[in-house]
Amino acid sequence: AVLLFQCDSSEISGEVVNGNTPCSGRVEILHNNQWGTVCDDGWDINDAEVVCRQMKCGPVQSATSSASFGQGTGQIWMDDVSCTGSESFLSECGHRGFGTHNCNHGEDAGVVCAAPTVRLVNGNTPCSGRVEILHNNQWGTVCDDDWDIDDARVVCRQLRCGPVQYATSSASFGQGTGPIWMDNVACTGSESSLSECRHPGFGTHDCGHGEDAGVICSAPKPRLRLVNGNTPCSGRVEILHNNQWGTVCDDNWDINDAKVVCRQLRCGPVQSATSSAYFGQGTGPIWMDQVSCTGSESLLSECGHRGFGTHSCNHGEDAGVVCSG
Repeated sequence: AVLLFQCDSSEISGEVVNGNTPCSGRVEILHNNQWGTVCDDGWDINDAEVVCRQMKCGPVQSATSSASFGQGTGQIWMDDVSCTGSESFLSECGHRGFGTHNCNHGEDAGVVCAAPTVRLVNGNTPCSGRVEILHNNQWGTVCDDDWDIDDARVVCRQLRCGPVQYATSSASFGQGTGPIWMDNVACTGSESSLSECRHPGFGTHDCGHGEDAGVICSAPKPRLRLVNGNTPCSGRVEILHNNQWGTVCDDNWDINDAKVVCRQLRCGPVQSATSSAYFGQGTGPIWMDQVSCTGSESLLSECGHRGFGTHSCNHGEDAGVVCSG
């Protein structure tokens, strides 16, 4: 079984080869357009939890080591991975640097995640859409009888999609097909998953698909921002790591690095990469130093760097960008 996903995209691209489920297998990541594995040095349940989250799978069940899902080939991209467990992407976790390791493929890491049990369909964003749940290995919808903001809040929490905005009804995201699994859902709003909420029983309903329920969540909090710029698309680069905003040092900061920031923020083509705290000095941690993007990455956190919090800088060297957007 091979669990594949891109580290260079905010969207998930994954598949499992010869696996029993889509949510277990050897972890492989795509970096510099080449698939490679992760070494099991320091690999633990927190690291596996992030993989399960990134893959939109259910809760982590175990972190595996010693190539328990078979040995990979090619690059070993990550070693000594150190996630807190709260990250959204494996590439945001600390590690020795892409391609830096002291391992062989007999140490390839893997994960076993629970299968996903809820998804959003037909939304304009990954965090909005018609609510569908998996029961008896079949996806089905939820009826909007008594569907309210507390029910929607639980869905947003379960999918790690940020605070709830709206609970929608009357198939506002289109009519589903197949079973209507839940009706008269009555969450308190504090549950961790929709299956914990009261309802008459799976498959018990008096609805049609014209009553399919949906949600709109606010989406996860941003992990990159520009500060003190003249426009929303210029400013000092700040990243969120370990729930704290910090800056990026300008050592080796260049147009390729700035290009990735502009892409991640959907701010149009890059115009310039700034240095020497051009947009003013930040405060707090300096999270990244000696950033080395190729320019093709989708997220700054996928670029090579010395490791989160490792630097030889001060805030007089804070990096910035000017994008055309």
